[in-house]
Parts: sequence; structure tokens; C-alpha cells
Amino acid sequence: MFKIAVDAMGGDNAPQAVVAGIEQARDRLSDVEFMLFGQLDKVAPLIKNDERITLIQADEVIEMAEEPVKSVRRKKQSSLVLAANAVKAGEADALFSAGNTGALLAAGIFIVGRIKGIDRPALMTVMPAFAGPNDNFVMMDMGANAENRATHLYQYGVLGSFYATNILGYQAPRVGLLNNGTEADKGDQVHKAAHELLQYGADHQLLNFIGNVEARDILQGPADVVIADGFSGNATLKAIEGTALTLLKLMKDSIMSAGPLAKLGGALVKPALKTMQERLDYSKAGGAVVIGVKAPVVKAHGSSEAETIANTMVQIEAMLHADLVAKVESFVAEHAADLTVQSASDDEK
Repeated sequence: MFKIAVDAMGGDNAPQAVVAGIEQARDRLSDVEFMLFGQLDKVAPLIKNDERITLIQADEVIEMAEEPVKSVRRKKQSSLVLAANAVKAGEADALFSAGNTGALLAAGIFIVGRIKGIDRPALMTVMPAFAGPNDNFVMMDMGANAENRATHLYQYGVLGSFYATNILGYQAPRVGLLNNGTEADKGDQVHKAAHELLQYGADHQLLNFIGNVEARDILQGPADVVIADGFSGNATLKAIEGTALTLLKLMKDSIMSAGPLAKLGGALVKPALKTMQERLDYSKAGGAVVIGVKAPVVKAHGSSEAETIANTMVQIEAMLHADLVAKVESFVAEHAADLTVQSASDDEK
């Protein structure tokens, strides 16, 4: 039986959406128990069925706008910190929150702990692909690190490839480096050096590197794993989100303002538009994973509703069943020399 430690107070819709999502997940997952950390006077009345759900009092809450590292260090009795400590102590197998992203990252790195041999854990998510051989692709880093070295990007390629293989079931997943052109000599010094290191990894059978990919193409599925520095990855994700929301709103407004016949046509295409909206919603695949730490640490969007939280629990269960972290630790230890190779640009820093 797996145990997932849950920050019940994290997120815009907490604790209501968190509790509802956990109860949905409990009904879907027969081999998982849930430890909900939060203010019990707010959480307990929401529980309809406490089967495989344990409630633990947390006097403090880390708010969305709080400074991440300081809040984790100062609020020892917060729902997030207590949940992270449960994982560190071996009382739970994984950590989940829909709250402060930076605080969850800090808790994952400083409390749960970084895997030895991984220089910089990253935030990874699964995105939809609208062409190519697979329906989804893995993208990282999505904002855990504002700046990265070439070695970090190289290690992300290995970690992302591992996730795509073991969780998504892809054979020899194609790894692409997000850049401002597909040519090998494109980009700044960090990305040029990262390209060389990723090619080194391909030459040593650590991953299947296919070269650079551009932001305009990634939704067409040119790669199964897209590697980015944290700043570029986060900016790309938000640009995709904003464009999708704007296009859907523009289509709706255009139909509603174009007269009765357009409205009739809109009613006919509404199911197709609904399907398109669902395909664009990457949260359907689950949460963002802090990969490179000693246990599954997963973040759902702050505005997540119950269904998304339940889907994220299914994602975490898959990671636990696959024993992903232990496999990563074993692989990293076995290939330590190849994973710690430095680029010239890294050596100069």
C-alpha cells in the first residue's frame, strides 16, 4: 500500500477541491492511502468517507505570495512542511501540493532531498502533441531554475528521457533542446555547450538526442522530451497557455457576435471545440513533477479543481508503481562519470 502526503491547504480552491479530488482518487486507486495535512477545523467537515484517509493537524499555511525558502524555513508547522517531513521520515512515499510552487520546490530539495549526482532538480510537465508518433511530450525545466548551466540541461535530457520511458512507455524517446533555431550552432554559449553535451550523451547511449527544436514547433511533436532552461521553459509554457485561451475566447466571441446563423453553426461545432479545449489542457495529464529528488514530488496548478487533483494522484501512483526514483538513483550512480562531465562554458564559471 502506497502513502501520499498531501498539502490540503495548498491552492486557490483549497481545501475543498483538494479533499474532493482525494476522495475521487481514493475511489479509483485501491492501493493508495492519503495523509492530509491541514487545519482540521476546515478539512475534516469536508470529508464524506474517511476510508484510507488520515488527517493530521497543521497550524500554519504557506500562502501563494510568500517568499518560498523563507516560508519553508520559518513555518515548520505548515501543512506543506509537515507533509514533506513525512516523506523524509519514510512515513509517506510521495508529496503533493497545489500551493506555492517555489515553496514546494524548496521543500522537495531541502527536506525530501536531492538525488546524489543530480546537480539541479527541475520542474517537469507533460504537454499535448498534435502530430508525431505520440500524443504527449515531456518538457523541463518549467521554472524551477531561472538560470541553468549546460550540464544541468544535459542532465535534464537524461531525466526526461527516463520519465518518458518508464511512465509514458515511450521506446527510445526523442530528446530535443529548445533553442532559437534548429542548427547545431544556434543559441548562446550555454545552449551551444548543452547541444555538445547532449550529443555526448547520445554517443554513449544515455539518451536519443535529435538536436535543437524551436518553440513554434513543439506542439507538433518533433520531440518526446523538450529540454529548456527554467526561464525559457516557463515563458514558453505561459505563452502557449495564453495563446490557447485567447484563441478559444476569440472563436467564441466571433460566433456570438456574428448573428443567428453563426450561433447555430457554433452550436453544431461546440462538441468539437470542447474536444479541442480538452486537448489543449495539459493538466489532464496530471501535475508538474519535481524530478531529481529522492521521492515523487508533484505540483498541480493553483487553480486546480477536484478532477485535476484526482488525475494527479493517478500520475503519482504510476510513478510509485514504476519505482521511478529508485531507477533514476541506480542509473545516476551507474553512469556518474558520464553525467558529471562538464562543458567548457561550465568550467569557466
